[in-house]
Parts: sequence; structure tokens; C-alpha cells
Amino acid sequence: MDQPSEEVIARQRANLEQFVLRARRIEAHSLAADWDALVSLASDPHKLRISEDGQTRIRYEFPPEEVVESAAARVRPLLLETDACGYLKSLKALTYLCRSEPRDKAWLKAARAEWKARTQEGALGYRVLVGDIVTGDTADMADQELAMAWIYGDVVHHDTERRQEADPFGLSARFRAAVPLVAWVMVAAIELLTFLRFLQGEGELALRPEVLDTEVILESTQWEYPVQIRTAPVGTAPPADALAPYSEAWTPWSGTGLVVPVKPAEEPEPRER
Repeated sequence: MDQPSEEVIARQRANLEQFVLRARRIEAHSLAADWDALVSLASDPHKLRISEDGQTRIRYEFPPEEVVESAAARVRPLLLETDACGYLKSLKALTYLCRSEPRDKAWLKAARAEWKARTQEGALGYRVLVGDIVTGDTADMADQELAMAWIYGDVVHHDTERRQEADPFGLSARFRAAVPLVAWVMVAAIELLTFLRFLQGEGELALRPEVLDTEVILESTQWEYPVQIRTAPVGTAPPADALAPYSEAWTPWSGTGLVVPVKPAEEPEPRER
């Protein structure tokens, strides 16, 4: 077997590094703080009960839509094979880099099969059928199709075709279908990330160390920095770059003269009728 070129190895490794950065951002999402709850959410949890009048009812208890929406935005690049951090592209890269390890091949084959089964747009667990008794119009859609309609029609894009096709089922049906999918993609991403960390520790990947510890989320959104303020006449050219010196036209601000008081709006005079 011919030895792979350094260029090919570098490209495959770069794909894995992009996945690591994205997966670490997914791992840091609030939904992943409780692993057991996330795994349960991925299994489409619901409760069935019989009411006192004998009616069968089904109950869902999901996180707020805004929370799931932010998680969907973080996992969305993994769903696309064209994105550098796409899940299947990452599996392909890992398969290439670990092609001499039968143990790794078995895990990767199973991961690829499960990913395709969970993300393809067909009936994974159920189909929803609706009908209008007045017009006679009917529609039916699989859970995965509803999920993708929420992700791409309601959240990360505004795909009007998906929205129109899924409109008869309502936003709640789209959301209910999307929650388990988003949670499952998070689980799959974190599990693959854990595997990559193990392989990196074993010296099998040689990823750049910084992709495993560089900042991927903001712990705080409040900052205060020391700054230097300079002023110059309007039209004065700024420095050529961050390391270039200021020209003499740029003088340090003394602390006065920049704040312009705003005159309060005058109350309108009452008008006689």
C-alpha cells in the first residue's frame, strides 16, 4: 500500500481539529451540563397516562425553545458534509488516520451507521398525520422531516419551502420532533470528542495541542480594559497598522472635550383647543 502524502495527512488532521473546536463548544452548552438528562432527551422522552374519563394522553416536558435553539445553532455544522467540522467528514478523517487499528475501525463503522440512521430525513420513530375536516386536506410527515423543518425553517435558516411543507403540523410539532435530534447530535459529538481525546493521549492523532484547550466559549460578557485615547482633526489618517506609531496630529486625550452634553427635550407647550 502506498504511503499517504503529507498533504493528505495534514488535510485529514485539519478536519479533525475543526471538529474538536466545534464539539468542545457543544460540550460546553448548558444542555450538556447534565449528561444523563441529555441522553434521556435524545431518546424522545414522553409520558403516557389515562385520564379519569378514560382518555389516553401523552405528555412532553422539554427545555425552553430558546435553549434548544442555541444548541441547534451549535450542532448545525455537524449535519453538513460540506462543512470542515461535519460529523461524517470527521469520521472519514479519523478512519483514514487510524486505518491500521481494527479496534478503531469497528467503532467508526458503528458510529457512521448510527449517525446516518438518526439524521436521514425519514421516519425514525413516528409519522404525524393531520387532516382538515372542513376542506378535506390532509398531510403527513416523518419525525425527522419535522425536525429538519424546525432546524432549517424556524431556527438556523429561513427555508420557506420546508416551512410551508411543515406548516400544517404547527410549530409545536416541529419543535417536539427536533428536540431529540438536537440532543442526540450533541451526545454523538461529545462521545466522538471523548474518543479523540483518548486517541490524542495515546499519540495516534498528533493534533495541535491548542485545539484542545483554546477558548471556545465566553465565560463572561463583561470586560474592562485600560485604554489610550488620542484625538486628531477630522480626516487625519490613522496609523497604517496596530504596530505603527501615531503621527504628531494624534494627541493624547486630556480627559476633557469629548463629552457633549445633550440638551433635554423641551416639553411642548400646551395648545388651546
